[in-house]
Amino acid sequence: MEKGGAVYIMTNKNKTTLYIGVTSNLRNRIIQHKEHHFSSSFTATYNLTYCIYYESFFSIQEAIAREKVLKKWRREKKIELINNLNPEWKDLWEDIKLW
Repeated sequence: MEKGGAVYIMTNKNKTTLYIGVTSNLRNRIIQHKEHHFSSSFTATYNLTYCIYYESFFSIQEAIAREKVLKKWRREKKIELINNLNPEWKDLWEDIKLW
């Protein structure tokens, strides 16, 4: 059985830094970011604890392909993508944690 995946965008309290990631378990991965599980990681260094965007996919390969596309985008295009789904840039953790 193939495992699904998700691509997501994290930011900090001031919404100044963006991080795009991919995972096969979004809920657990966001917990790791919020708890700074990997203390020397980019997200821990810049305190990126707010998940402001995510997309789910049937396969991890689809999620990885989408992540590669998003990472090539300019910041303005990423902001437009986030604003279309989450114009207030609220932390989507409240939805994700119930999974």
